[in-house]
Order: sequence, then structure tokens, then C-alpha cells
Amino acid sequence: MKSLMVTALAVGLCVSGVESSAQVTPDPVRVFEARDVFELEYAADPRIAPDGLSIVYVRRSNDIMTDKTRSNIWQVSVDGRQHRPLLSSRENFSSPRWSPSGDRLAYISSVEGSSQVYLRWMDSGQTALLTNVAKTPSAVSWSRDGKWLAFTMNVPAKKKTIVKARVKPEGATWAEPVRVIDTVRYQFDGRGIVAPEYRHVFILPADGGTPRQLTRGEFNHEGPLSWSQDSTHILFHANRHPDWELQSVESDIYSIHIVTRQMTRITESPGAESNALYSPDGKLIAYVRAENKSLAYRTSRLAIMNANGSGQKILSGNLDSSVSNIRWSGNGRSIYVQYDERAERKVARITLQGVIETVASGLGGTGLGRPYLSGSYDVSVNDVIAFTRGLDSRPADISVVLKNRKSRHLTDLNSDLLADLKLAQIRELIYHSSFDNQEIQGWYLTPPNFDSSKQYPLILEIHGGPHAAYGPYFSAELQLMAAAGYVVFYDNYRGSTSYGEKFALLLQYKYASKEDFADHMSGVDAMIDKGFIDKDNLFITGGSAGGIATAYAVGLTNRFNAAVAAKPVINWISKTLTADSSVRQIRHQFPGMPWENFEHYWQRSPLSLVGNVTTPTMLITGENDRRTPISETEQFYQALKLLKVDTVMIRVPGSPHGIAGRPSRLVAKVDNILAWFKRYRTDLEG
Repeated sequence: MKSLMVTALAVGLCVSGVESSAQVTPDPVRVFEARDVFELEYAADPRIAPDGLSIVYVRRSNDIMTDKTRSNIWQVSVDGRQHRPLLSSRENFSSPRWSPSGDRLAYISSVEGSSQVYLRWMDSGQTALLTNVAKTPSAVSWSRDGKWLAFTMNVPAKKKTIVKARVKPEGATWAEPVRVIDTVRYQFDGRGIVAPEYRHVFILPADGGTPRQLTRGEFNHEGPLSWSQDSTHILFHANRHPDWELQSVESDIYSIHIVTRQMTRITESPGAESNALYSPDGKLIAYVRAENKSLAYRTSRLAIMNANGSGQKILSGNLDSSVSNIRWSGNGRSIYVQYDERAERKVARITLQGVIETVASGLGGTGLGRPYLSGSYDVSVNDVIAFTRGLDSRPADISVVLKNRKSRHLTDLNSDLLADLKLAQIRELIYHSSFDNQEIQGWYLTPPNFDSSKQYPLILEIHGGPHAAYGPYFSAELQLMAAAGYVVFYDNYRGSTSYGEKFALLLQYKYASKEDFADHMSGVDAMIDKGFIDKDNLFITGGSAGGIATAYAVGLTNRFNAAVAAKPVINWISKTLTADSSVRQIRHQFPGMPWENFEHYWQRSPLSLVGNVTTPTMLITGENDRRTPISETEQFYQALKLLKVDTVMIRVPGSPHGIAGRPSRLVAKVDNILAWFKRYRTDLEG
């Protein structure tokens, strides 16, 4: 059914770019406060026009009245002089995608109540509703001739029943019918228990029409989607093995003809081949390849092959880091990728001969809670790069790298708020673990008005993953902790990414363990050695893998006055058999099934050490968490109560694993942590 609605969208002018808005600001008068979380903004998903002259990006801000993050689309020229809202209201706009000629912009919006694909004509500002679908579209991609749009979307499977439903009497009110579950992957964090549905590839005319489903079967067909030069074929990746639900790190690249729907399997190697992109001339395919090893971390490498699948070749073999977000250069002679190196996200250009050159760095800031590595980039046909730039004092803004390789910073979204605040300062700390002398990189925040001659309480904050990484980036949570008078220390302990595959695998079959515990405690001791840490006021916290490390640490030491374990795993045996990540986690993080390796699972469980715990411990978990189910938190809470250890359980109603996913929840998380720590500080009068 065709659904085409055209409206005119008025666009208001905004302030010009950073270079024309410099002004003298007064000295900061106050510190960062909880209410400021609602005023923060950041840039995400930059998309540069084909001519390289302007950039559209998603501008995210917090709405204090709805307690949600709002996404609008803004446009800025590469000289920074034209910065204006393109699609802006209280509704959400996201995923902007330029047409090949740059005359139109496809995007996704919920302005009509559900997420749909829209089109905007750049010359007139007119917009059109292109779809009226039941599920949210994603991975929107233009055909090379600009006549088609492709996207992926979940399609519900036919409901299955065991018995025929009984007919109830007319007017009777019965309980909801039973739900029949017979799939392995029946739950997902953030979605709960779901009815079976499978992701498929669709196309629709760019001027509106009925979406047409190309793929079939009870498999998931994933983007990004890439069109052939003649706009007749689309690349995607999928695992179409009959036992795909029980497999992990397995996918192949497929091509499908948009008219005949003939599907061709292009790769067949063990492991995951994904993110395939045709070269500008259509003769080559660039893609990401990861080996299917039973390891917790595997390096994803850039590869190329001929369009028919022959001549496969790894290009990033000299780069000891995983690559992602690949883009072809305009002339097809090189490929851009993003990668992480020593807690910094970068963009590299890799030639077809495997020569690697870093062309942009400092990507980050596309999150407000904790200082995880983040950020993304885009590149135009003429090789102008747009990216999200994160700083220790600012969430993400938009920057560009021009063809002459000079960089320019285009926006300063938070200058109205943060320029007038006295923020905590971030400093690097390099030290060595007491376990094996392994070098560890860390950072610490000092409170506003810091005086190195004084003594400060210390908070150790541990990142999740564990195969993830923090960096020296703005963090609302850590800024609030530092503003409360704490020095906040965090590290990229063994197992963290961006330090190479060998470092990431130092925790293989060892998380949690005394090894990563030694990394953290060595950092705490290095901080005490600086002379401004009150060794009698030490505190520990962390979320997810950091929550596990926190719960494990209090079973090994009583050096901390108090602890807060957010969304922890307490019992690896129960966790792996109740969480949504069971298949992948059991295969890659453990030597076998729980019932076959009971002692191994148990020794890595904080519950095995609970008899040693004397540290007052708060637990915080979302009630709808299916990654580290709240039943894990309840086990530790019950055990600590039985041991008469001071403990409290904070349950976050309606929240999945991301307990700080809404502004008020971020504030509540930090408020509870600080209140708990304050209760056990010994340096406060009264």
C-alpha cells in the first residue's frame, strides 16, 4: 500500500560555527551538579554530503519533562559557518542517509507515533513519509542510481501452539493464554521475553511505495546493506545454518538480486564475515573477518575479495586491533576503518596493498554516563572525513579532516553549560600490576579546587565488559563523584580492549580472578603513593563486569570502607543458564558447560567468597535486566543478610541492563552510590 505524505518543514537559523562564536567567558563559579545532566548534549552518527561540503548529524539532548533523550538532526557546513537544525522537534529523528547525488536525505522518525522511513528534499525542505510498517526499520541504504532504498526489519514468525485453545463462554474473562517458547534465543535485554521474529531485507522505491521483502526463512539477515554498481544486487551477512541459534561468531556474506530474489552465498569460511561493501566500481568487496575461536576476544580484521568471492586477502594484518565501520575511498584505491589504540579511537586509511595510515584521532564522547571508548566517522567521495570528537571536558562535537589533512572543529554544543563550570581534571596514571608486572594504563579525576597538599577519599570505578575500555573522556557520573569531593580512579585492567589481542586474552578463563583484582589494587596503591589519598577512606564500585569485580574484590580484601556493585554476576552457574547471553558466553568465556566444569564456574563466582565479606555492600540492578538478571543480585543480597553484613538492594523498576539509560536514573544511580559511601566515610565531622 502506497503511503506518501508531503509537508513543508520550516528551518530556523542557528548560531554559526565554533570559529565565529569565540567570546570571553567569566571564571567558573560552581561545580558540575546533578541537574546539569539534563542540560548536556552530544553529537552522534555524522554523515557527510557526497560533495564533502556539509555534514548532517544526530544531536542528542535530555528532556527533563519526559526524562528521555531526544534525537534531532542538524546540519553544519565544513567551514563551520552554517550550523542549523534540519529536523528538530520533540519527536525523534535519526539515521540520516544522503542520496548518492546529495539532493535528498533519508532518515527514520517517530513523528507519526511509530518509527518509519522518511525522505527530505534538500532544496525545498519538503518531507515525505515513505513507509507504514509495523516494526522499526534499520540499516537504511540508497541504491547507486538513487531510485531505491533498502533496509532491514524484523518480521514476526507464525505463532506456535501445543494444544488448541479452549473456547471460553461468551462474556467470560479468562487469564491471558499461555506462551509457548521453543527457541534457544527467546529473550533479549531491553526487550524481555519475545515471540520469535527474524530480520529480513526489504526494498522500496525512493519516491514511495510498498516495501518488498527480499529474504526468506527463519534466519536473521543483517546490515549494513551495500548496493552493486548497477543497483541490481544487495550485499548483507547472515548465518543460515540450521543450528544457527546454538552458534556464535558465525556469519557469511550473501548477495541477493532485487528482482529475482536469487541469493548467492559469497563466503564460506569458518568464523564471521560481515559488514560487506562493494567498491565504487563494483569489482571488489571489502568486509570484516573474525575467526571463530573459542576465545573471549577475537581480533576483527579488514579483508577484501573479488565480487564473486575469490581472491580473499587480509589487509589489516599488521594492525593489532579490531576494525569496524569500513568505508571505501572515492577512487576505490583504499579503505577507511575505525580502530582503538591505547584508549583512543582513531580512523585509518588502508591501501589495497595493506599500507596503514592514521588520518584522524580523538573520536569519542557519544555517551554521557561513563568514559567508554565511543564515536564514529564518515567520509565523502572526495575523502573529507567527519567525526565525533570527544574531550575530557566535553561530550562529542563534530570535527572534520579536510583533503589537505588539516582538522577543524565545527561545533561546541555544551559551551553554554560547561564553560561556566569548574570541572574535575583528568590525569593519566601508568603503573604495573603486582601480579606479574604487567603495565596498566589508568586515569584519575581530581575534585574542583583540588589541593595536592590535602588528603582526599578515593573511589575505584571499574569498567564493564570486561573486553571494553575506558579513556580520558567526559563522564557525567565520574564528574558528579569528583564534585562530591572524591578522587576517582579508573583503569584499563588486563582483558581491556585497545591494547592488542594478547593483552585482551590475559583474562581468558580468568574473569573474575585474583589477576584483575591485583591490577585494580596496584592502581589504588599507586594513587596512595602520590600523597593526596586518604588510605583510610577507600571505596569501590563498578557496573556489569565492573560489578562482578567489585563483588569479587570484597571477598578478597577489607581495605574498602564500602562497596557498590551495580548489575553484577554473583553465581556464574546460574547466570549463564538464565541470561540472554548464554550461548556466546559459555562457548567463549568458559572451558565447557556448567554441569561439566562446576568447580571452574564456582571459583570465578563472587558467591564462592561471600563468607569472607565484611565490607558494607550496596547492590543496584534493573528489575528487567536479562544480561545480568536481578536474581544474581538477590543471591548476594540474601547471602550478605544471612552473614549480617550491612547491605542494601536498590532495584530500578522497568530498567534493563543499562540502569543509567534515562537521565533521572543516571542521577539516582550516582546519588545512591554517594549516599552509601558518605555513610562509611571516617573523615567527615558528625
